[in-house]
Amino acid sequence: MRLCSLIDAKKSIIKGKHMLIAIDKRGSINLPVEVRKEFGLGIGSYLDLSIESGGAIVLHPVSIYRNVKVSEAGSAKLHEGRKSGTGKLPAWLVKDMKNAEPDTK
Repeated sequence: MRLCSLIDAKKSIIKGKHMLIAIDKRGSINLPVEVRKEFGLGIGSYLDLSIESGGAIVLHPVSIYRNVKVSEAGSAKLHEGRKSGTGKLPAWLVKDMKNAEPDTK
């Protein structure tokens, strides 16, 4: 078993470095501070765990977007807006959309 993909997820100063990580009595692991800093992980960060053929344990950082709960009145208003098909966007959003670039840098 090896814990590797968090290190392989992007070009990194810690790529290829092996680290021994212990499992505590609750089944939790602690990621070394250099891994957390390199990948911007902190309290509340989520990792997707998968097991590859051969038994490799792979972790990938993920973002979780929570559902928004609205009242019945709010839900009705959203439904009405969806039926209308179009609406005027705020000027600031239109401006931002015109200047938008892919987030690949």
